[in-house]
Amino acid sequence: MVMETISEENLLPYEWPGSYFIGEEEIDAVTKVLLARSPYRFYGHDVQHYTDKVEEFYRQRLGRKNAVLVNSGTGALSTAILAADVGPGDEVLMPGYLWVACLSAVVRAGGIPKLVEIDDTFTMDPDDLERKITPRTKAVLLIHMSGACGNVERIAEICKKHNVLLIEDTAQANGARFHGKPLGSFGDTAIYSFQYNKNVTAGEGGLVVSDSELLGAKAWAYHDVGYARNAAGRVDTSGDIQTWGQCTHMSEVSAAVLWAQVQKLDMITGKMRARNQQLYKGIGAIPGASPRRLIDPEGDSGPFCLITWPTAEIAQQMVDLTRAGGVKPGPNGIGNIRMTEWGMHIYYNNVALVEKKGVNSAGRPWSDPLNDFAKDYSYAKGALPQMDDLIERSVMITVPPALTEEGANRIIEVYHESAKQIGLI
Repeated sequence: MVMETISEENLLPYEWPGSYFIGEEEIDAVTKVLLARSPYRFYGHDVQHYTDKVEEFYRQRLGRKNAVLVNSGTGALSTAILAADVGPGDEVLMPGYLWVACLSAVVRAGGIPKLVEIDDTFTMDPDDLERKITPRTKAVLLIHMSGACGNVERIAEICKKHNVLLIEDTAQANGARFHGKPLGSFGDTAIYSFQYNKNVTAGEGGLVVSDSELLGAKAWAYHDVGYARNAAGRVDTSGDIQTWGQCTHMSEVSAAVLWAQVQKLDMITGKMRARNQQLYKGIGAIPGASPRRLIDPEGDSGPFCLITWPTAEIAQQMVDLTRAGGVKPGPNGIGNIRMTEWGMHIYYNNVALVEKKGVNSAGRPWSDPLNDFAKDYSYAKGALPQMDDLIERSVMITVPPALTEEGANRIIEVYHESAKQIGLI
């Protein structure tokens, strides 16, 4: 499929990686589902079993025993949190660089989110994590933000040492690896997202994977109506797990799109990784520019380039000048911004969190007596000073697969020209 060309006025393509590769394969798969009149995964006139195929793809790719597709990344987080038995009296530790769904999954389960610092990998700081684990800690949510991981092995060791469940959020890092091992294969549970902004997309969609028979069975029940199903796809209430489900199934239509997309995952991430490395090398040569620390550069899935500058003022000047020079997407895209502008990815931009808004008029979970231990937890800016400083001084450039080598070179040139204007060069 021919990708869009980028004009000199707008040097960045839109940040929607998988969208550039929606083509005949996706159309053919969806057509098969519709002609079979079987858009529901469990039964129909002639079920095409695309949901089964995608689940098996990820079981094989990750070397995991269990996989269940859901209708969104948010649904995947909620399913994983419920399967982990998070509820009142529990806290879940997560980095302050996240997405609102990470917080809401815990809050809606009745638990308490507890924030952890990030380091210059832009992922969870393992030292701060270990300091903050308490007897109340039910799980750690390790979020592989912006396409790459931090010190995932050490964090896994910390969780094992403290007997705490590790959940990997791999929503923004589908296709990423750590020293050859896929992200999403380190935690007790892991989730993925296939929303439009992700490395491959079904428009919306998510996945929960695990190895534990219990976690797998609970994830299945929670994503469904609360029970197992028999071979005919009918609900079976006689099993060991009898609970309350969410009906967050993925349809066969979405799974058909996703099946075609996952065949292209390595190609998409390979294109992004190449341009990502090019930008890091070129922009990183500017005095004062500090590229994101990548423990395994070859494992980065590549959709974001993060650069930290000596001061917040310099970061803002570089954004203003380079955007004026064309380093920006069209009117509907996001790219080349100061990270303080990255919305609900930054903890203190989540108003409901800062103000401890409840999910109902009773104010739960904050008002629950079992959560009294968290009454002094603060989520306002300043709660994570190390992260606050890093975010203030950092710039994020989106790196879609449509970005060409020539386009990346022009972006690097604009950055160098801008650096000269403010005296960095």
